[in-house]
Amino acid sequence: MTVEQLPLFPGDEPQAVRPRAGLAPGASLDAAMKRFEEHMIQQDYAENTVKSFLGDLRIFKRYLKANPPVDEISTKDLRDFLHWLQHERGKPCSPKSYARRLTTLKVFFSWLADLGLVPTDPAAPLTHKPVHTPLPRILYDDQVEQVLAVTRQMMVGENTPDRQPDPRPHLLVNLLLHTGIKKQECMRLRLAHIDTSGTAGPVIHIRYDKPGMEYKERRLRLPAAWARTLAAYRRIYEPQDHLFPCTGRNLEYVLGNVAKLAGLPDGLSFEMLRWTCAVRDFQARMDADRLRRKLGLSQMSWQETEPRIIRLAEPPL
Repeated sequence: MTVEQLPLFPGDEPQAVRPRAGLAPGASLDAAMKRFEEHMIQQDYAENTVKSFLGDLRIFKRYLKANPPVDEISTKDLRDFLHWLQHERGKPCSPKSYARRLTTLKVFFSWLADLGLVPTDPAAPLTHKPVHTPLPRILYDDQVEQVLAVTRQMMVGENTPDRQPDPRPHLLVNLLLHTGIKKQECMRLRLAHIDTSGTAGPVIHIRYDKPGMEYKERRLRLPAAWARTLAAYRRIYEPQDHLFPCTGRNLEYVLGNVAKLAGLPDGLSFEMLRWTCAVRDFQARMDADRLRRKLGLSQMSWQETEPRIIRLAEPPL
């Protein structure tokens, strides 16, 4: 019979071995990066986050000009790398990019420390500096009216080549101004995602095919007049599947031309109309969580976005 041997003194119990995620002690930076990618995918990190973190780590590896064991990377190495990014790389590093790359280092080395693959977390002493990014540009009420006056004129053939009616600018500007959808969402919008049968006005459905992006899916209502503009647009452009069967660059040219005709010194863009929509909804006292969901933002993104909307909604000096 086998008798279990108990420890003679408290604290002599054998320590549990922490799983190392398939990495051996002394694992190289390259091997750790590959396993870190698998870890992020298993943990359902957003696709853009995975790409950004791996891109940041590849820059770090190129900076080191080697593939050292991760347990030999020091806090000084990380500080030198961050200094190089800002002052010696020869490429601009915006405050937002700097903050994300610092976050990448902290998440990556914290993960290694949890696995016991580094003696101490070399990124733990690094601290985030406040990131001050300029506020985005928006359209004020008088500028919105200038833009819509131009697009209405274009609908009846004014300010257009050969004086031919062009409802596309009015359709596009009103879509972005009332829904605040992103450029990519606009380009993916299909005719099958648009419902004009309701008496309360047309509705568009923003859909995502990728797993984990369901929270971005939403139904957004437009003014009743938008359905009439859509009908005029379909008669002229005859789209078959996507609402805008052209490139995003083509629609940027459309917005640029509208800005020129409206005399907007800062131009006109998808992003500007998205922020304008958000600010106008905020000023109309839309519930904060409803606005967050309308914009398709996660709770984390909203923590950064909401204060900027509040600041933009303040009356101009």
